Amino acid sequence: MASSLAPTQVAPVLSTPDTHIFEDAAPKIDLATLPRLSDEQLAITYEVERTVNEIRAGRWRRIALQFPDHMLVDSTRVFEALSRGLHITRKRQSCSCTSDPPPTDVHGEEIARLSQRLQDVNVSPPKMEEEEKLFILGDTSYGSCCVDEVAAEHVDADVIVHYGRSCLSPSARLPVIYVFTTRPLNIDAVIQTFINTYPDKESRIVLMADIPYSEHLTLLKSRLQETGYSNVFATSVEHNPSSPLPNRTVPVEVSELPDKLKDYQLFHISEPPTALLLTLSSRVGAIHIYPTEHNNGGEVNALPVSSAMTLRRRYALITRQSTVDIFGILINTLSVKNYLHIVDHVRDSIAAAGKKSYTFVVGKINAAKVANFSEIGGWVVIGCWESSLIESKEFWKPLITPFELQLALRSDNDRVWTGEWSSDFQSILIGEEQNNAAPKDDQATIGDADDVDSEGDSAPPEFDLRTGRYVSHSRPMRTTNGHRSSAAALTSSTKMSSSVVKRAKGDIAQIAGVVSPGAEFLRSKRTWQGLGSDFEIAYDESGAIDRQGAPVEEGRRGVARGYVVGDDRSAS
Repeated sequence: MASSLAPTQVAPVLSTPDTHIFEDAAPKIDLATLPRLSDEQLAITYEVERTVNEIRAGRWRRIALQFPDHMLVDSTRVFEALSRGLHITRKRQSCSCTSDPPPTDVHGEEIARLSQRLQDVNVSPPKMEEEEKLFILGDTSYGSCCVDEVAAEHVDADVIVHYGRSCLSPSARLPVIYVFTTRPLNIDAVIQTFINTYPDKESRIVLMADIPYSEHLTLLKSRLQETGYSNVFATSVEHNPSSPLPNRTVPVEVSELPDKLKDYQLFHISEPPTALLLTLSSRVGAIHIYPTEHNNGGEVNALPVSSAMTLRRRYALITRQSTVDIFGILINTLSVKNYLHIVDHVRDSIAAAGKKSYTFVVGKINAAKVANFSEIGGWVVIGCWESSLIESKEFWKPLITPFELQLALRSDNDRVWTGEWSSDFQSILIGEEQNNAAPKDDQATIGDADDVDSEGDSAPPEFDLRTGRYVSHSRPMRTTNGHRSSAAALTSSTKMSSSVVKRAKGDIAQIAGVVSPGAEFLRSKRTWQGLGSDFEIAYDESGAIDRQGAPVEEGRRGVARGYVVGDDRSAS
């Protein structure tokens, strides 16, 4: 029988409208448009020979190859090149170990002794070494600049080969082989731009480049010295994000006195990440960037950089976060060394300020994930020194770094903005160790405790920067004397150990005598509070919870095609 139903003209009810589909903010790269490298270029760009030698020297058997998204097009060819190189090297070393030494001039008695030894020689074929196994990590758990130890441990890898630019944050568990995949650079064009930018040849200039271009700095420095520039310092890559120039060497005088870096100007090849740019702008005299994107070899002008606008925007975010009552600690790495220590430090700092915090691990951060937690007033990102800084208008609540959190938790009188900015949380941990090592005054500690007790009366009012309104719950977890006395009286009168107290109409939700912003948000703003939230808690005359609730009934059981209720065997 023919169906009389008309074809569907609209989307079904359960489909997701186009306006609700989350669009990934990461740039889309058309792999088909990328140039294909020849076998020789592939071996040079991905440093196949050096990688094979380091794998053999380390005697690693399970190797994880981590590529950024735009390099996955070459991943299979690199896999095959490494496999061939490892096989040839393994076979060559096996043959060299079993080969006889070169003949020497021996006497008659030595010939007899050698003949006797040859009878005991095992002529069976030599045993080959265990073959190395390579694995391609197709998708990273976090940013591509970080070493993905999580994905590597899924294949029980012994070592990770990281390709492309890297933040060089120290890894926590696995050894790493870095292959920066050096990119070509027109040295003559760079020199001409440098001369046009710095006509004074006595200027003190630091040469710095993005990691894929860092190999060209030595040649660039020697060429500039030939033209008369005598005060040029070329940086080299080192694994030290806490350096005055993150992950780069510095002049000798700067290593002794970091403030001397202000006397230098910085010439940077390729545009740096925003986190690095903010860090450098507060440490050097001036910055000029030589652009490498869309450079066709013509004359290029170095662009002067000013981060004042970005710093003002970050300071505005810090000021807004000073009145936030609930912080979310967003873990954006599981591989960077000491990330657990900074998580504990951030959690303790938030608690010491009388605020509440929750910890989240969501993998790659996007606006859709963090929007699920609407009660969070601000996010603190724990990641590498590059990925901790996230600037996007798509996020509903601001995301700040641990360094910025330290400023946000200070009072208005103590918060002084000097323009200095740091993205490395290792420096925060070092500063915390120095503070703990310093001698403390016991009397000052007692005085501080008294101030905490009286803060409810003596603390200055706090106002929201956006609305100008007074915020009464900016420090909800700070227990005052009033809260302590009321909580003690309630406990003595009810003789209850439960932390749930009866709430009068209009009061703020409390737990153990302390204002709880999470409970208050759950009570007043959550549209859905979970299963069983439609049953109200009953209290008796003394304020205790009435334990006589609804009787427990057996529910339905079975499969979807036919449920059974109780002893009834008929399908329902």
